[in-house]
Amino acid sequence: MLFHRFLFPLVLVATSAQADLLTPDQFHEFDQDKARIGQLLFYDKILSGNRNISCGTCHHHTQGSADGLSLGVGEGGQGVGLDRTAGAGRDKIVKRIPRNAPALWNLGHKSVQTVFHDGRLSISDIYDNGYNSPAEEWLPKGLETIIAAQALFPVTSHAEMAGEVGDNQIAGAVNDRIDNAWPIIAKRVRTIPAYGAMFVAAFDHINSPEEVTMVEIGNAIAAFIGTEWKSTDTVYDDFVRDGNALPENAERGRQLFFGEAGCSGCHNGPLFTDHNFYAIGLPAFGPGRTRRFDPIPRDVGRMGETDSLEDAYRFKTPSLRNVELTGPYGHNGAYPKLTDMIRHMADPATTRASWTRETPILPEAPWLAKADFIIQEDRLEMLRQATVSDITPVQLSDQDILDIEAFLHCLTDKKGNTRPLGVPAWVPSGLSVD
Repeated sequence: MLFHRFLFPLVLVATSAQADLLTPDQFHEFDQDKARIGQLLFYDKILSGNRNISCGTCHHHTQGSADGLSLGVGEGGQGVGLDRTAGAGRDKIVKRIPRNAPALWNLGHKSVQTVFHDGRLSISDIYDNGYNSPAEEWLPKGLETIIAAQALFPVTSHAEMAGEVGDNQIAGAVNDRIDNAWPIIAKRVRTIPAYGAMFVAAFDHINSPEEVTMVEIGNAIAAFIGTEWKSTDTVYDDFVRDGNALPENAERGRQLFFGEAGCSGCHNGPLFTDHNFYAIGLPAFGPGRTRRFDPIPRDVGRMGETDSLEDAYRFKTPSLRNVELTGPYGHNGAYPKLTDMIRHMADPATTRASWTRETPILPEAPWLAKADFIIQEDRLEMLRQATVSDITPVQLSDQDILDIEAFLHCLTDKKGNTRPLGVPAWVPSGLSVD
C-alpha cells in the first residue's frame, strides 16, 4: 500500500522538508549464527503442515521479500512469484489468502510496535508474554522481538501453511487450539540432526536438541529477517546524510511528497510510516478477512482487532522504503503499478470507479472465480466502504505522479534484492527449496 491519506486533520500541520535520518542505533541487534539458522528455517518447508510451503515461498528474495501477487496463494499452490499457480486436483488451494503478503524490510527497527495490516500483533504487557496477539495468553514467553512473535503465526493458518483439518497433525492441532501446533513443529525441527547441532551451538541456554522449542525457532527466524532485510543505504539516505542532490524529477517529487501532495502526513519518520491506521478506499475483492460471526466476505481492517466501529476499513500505514520492489500495493494488492497507487491516493473515488477486475494479479483459480469479486455485488457494503475515508483529494497532474514515483525510487536500497545471505542452496530437512 502507498500513501495512506491526505488526511484532513493533518493538512493543517506543517510537514518537514525531509524524513528523519535512519541510523544503525535505531535497530535491534541480532546474532549472525542465529540468523544463519533462521535463513534455513525460512526456506524450509518442514515448518508447514504438509511440508509443501515455506515462509520464503510468499516472502521470496526475488520478489522484494513478498510474492508479487495481489492476494497470496498459500498451502496447495505451486511455484514462486508471478509463476505461482493455485494448484490442481486434490491439492489445489481452498481459498486465496485474504490480504497482500507484506514486505519484510526493516522490521528490526525499534519503532515497529505493531505488525500485520490490521495490527493484530503488537508489543504489549496485557498477557504477560510481551505481546497482544491472536494467541493471547497462549503465546509463549521468551520471544525477543515482534518479528519472532510474527513468525509463529503463518504456520498456524490453514490457508497459509498448516493445511486443512485431516491433512496432517499440525492442521488438526491448530483446530483445537492455536498453540497446540508449535510443539509439533519444534519437534520436527530439533530431531533433524543438523538443526539440533546448530541450535546447541548458537543458543547459550540450549545444551541439547531436546531443549529447542518454537521460541528458539522464532528467535532464529527473527534474526534472519531483522538482518537480511535491513535497508539503510539509498539515494535518499545520501541526500539526507550528505546533501547529495537527487535527480531533477525526484527532487520535484520530494517537494510534492513533503509539500502540497501531503504524503508525509502519514508517511513520515525514518521508515516513512507513522505506524497508524487509515481508511483509503481501495476497491474490495477476494475472500475477505472475516470474523466467525460475519457472513459477508469483507475486510473490516483494524476493526477486526479492536471491535471498534471507528476502526472499520482502516489499515496500517506501510513503510515506503523499497516500495519500488514490493508491489502490488494496498492491503489487498489492488494496484500492481506504483503510479496507479499514487493516483488512487490523490483521488480514491475516481480511481476506484475506473478500476476493473482485470487490474489485480490473481493466479487463475476457476473454482474460486465467483467468490473473487462477489463482495462488489453487495450494494450496501460498497456504500459503507465508500463513505469511510480518511483522504482529502488533491489535484496531481500526470507529471506530478511520475515525479513522486521518481522520488519513491530513491528509497530503494542500492543493493536491491541482493541480500547478505540470500536463498539457501539446501535445507537440513532435505525438502525442496523454492
